[in-house]
Amino acid sequence: MEKKQIPYKIYLQENELPKQWYNVRADMKNKPAPLLNPGTGQPLTLDELSPIFCEELCRQELDNDTAFFDIPAEILDFYKMYRPSPLVRAYFLEKALGTPAHIYYKFEGNNTSGSHKLNSAIAQAYYAKKQGLKGVTTETGAGQWGTAMSMACAYFGLDCHVFMVKCSYEQKPFRREVMRTYGAQVTPSPSMTTNVGRKLLEEFPDTTGSLGCAISEAVEAAVSNEGYRYVLGSVLNQVLLHQTVIGLETKAALDKYGIKPDIIIGCAGGGSNLGGLVSPFVGEMLRGEADYRIIAVEPASCPSFTRGKFAYDFCDTGMICPLAKMYTLGSQFIPSANHAGGLRFHGMSTILSQLYHDGLMEAVAVEQTSVFEAAEMFARIEGTLPAPESSHAIRVAIDEALKCKETGEEKTIVFGLTGTGYFDLKAYESFNDGTMTDVIPSDEDIAASLARLPEVRIR
Repeated sequence: MEKKQIPYKIYLQENELPKQWYNVRADMKNKPAPLLNPGTGQPLTLDELSPIFCEELCRQELDNDTAFFDIPAEILDFYKMYRPSPLVRAYFLEKALGTPAHIYYKFEGNNTSGSHKLNSAIAQAYYAKKQGLKGVTTETGAGQWGTAMSMACAYFGLDCHVFMVKCSYEQKPFRREVMRTYGAQVTPSPSMTTNVGRKLLEEFPDTTGSLGCAISEAVEAAVSNEGYRYVLGSVLNQVLLHQTVIGLETKAALDKYGIKPDIIIGCAGGGSNLGGLVSPFVGEMLRGEADYRIIAVEPASCPSFTRGKFAYDFCDTGMICPLAKMYTLGSQFIPSANHAGGLRFHGMSTILSQLYHDGLMEAVAVEQTSVFEAAEMFARIEGTLPAPESSHAIRVAIDEALKCKETGEEKTIVFGLTGTGYFDLKAYESFNDGTMTDVIPSDEDIAASLARLPEVRIR
């Protein structure tokens, strides 16, 4: 059979856009451990979750058995503004590295929010609107999720209140202003507007904030205001479900040209991008249809997979959210303010945590100066300025391609380029000025945080 010429960019047609989200839990023999009510120690019920999340999102969160969920027509119509997104063959990077490896990246930055986060934001806003709510509250770290959520809420005419991690609020004023342009109220976290924020500021007046703290504030604000619910941009089962459009499109594009990847790489903070990218491929592994090497890449300054503990923990610093069994550094862990590369959450998706625990994935932690070296190399060679988060995956993709150069193996590498870095120029400035440092938490720091894990006795 004549081999097809692989184009620089592989596009799917609009009619090839996935019509369903894929729920990898349906194929998992070892299901993710259930969310627990911290007061009772029992698995959370739909009724207990409903005051926090939209009702349909609660059902998606708790459903371990339905393999596919139909994507509502209104969401598909919105997706068509920027999806399907391209799968790009990194010919120029391959040439610069002198590697026999074939490198592909799934580019999720071709929308105004600049990242993959819009895939779930529009779904969560849709279900909030359908339920007749006034608005939503949420948190954001690097700002990508807050930007996406503000866009989605503007589209459906919902109020949006974003608690933005304080150091990001100060470092990324333009990201903040995009949110405000779309009508969102943006508050630096921790703040004096919530009980959780006031308590944390009293104890740590100079804190630069954390994603866990911002989550606590957003949840408190949601449950304290009639007609509002909380929405989250990562970690949750429902978010990974919505993000599977990434992996489904990636697999369809590869199948068009008869390409089977050897290595699939994604950055890992809470798990939204990585889970969305790899779920359809993991499903094949779980069903015994194929085998892949899947690599989760996390920052050395927030290494939940590689140095965390697989245990039940709070998803938030204020310890008011349900308990999730995940790889965690402890809900009280706060990454150094010098960490500019995103992926700041202390824990990992329960789905990905279980897959990692079962040996279906591997993980590597990388230092941020090496991440930004890879980011600048990629920008100069491939012409796209990548988000710092995405650049963790770029770093390891380059490393794996260079290993192929040493061995002469012609492996196919696929990684997720989650978004663009045009709102992250403060971090690039720090790298270019030589003031960026690698701050890696000590064993003692992590042990102190893990020592505060809750005692869980499932009754």
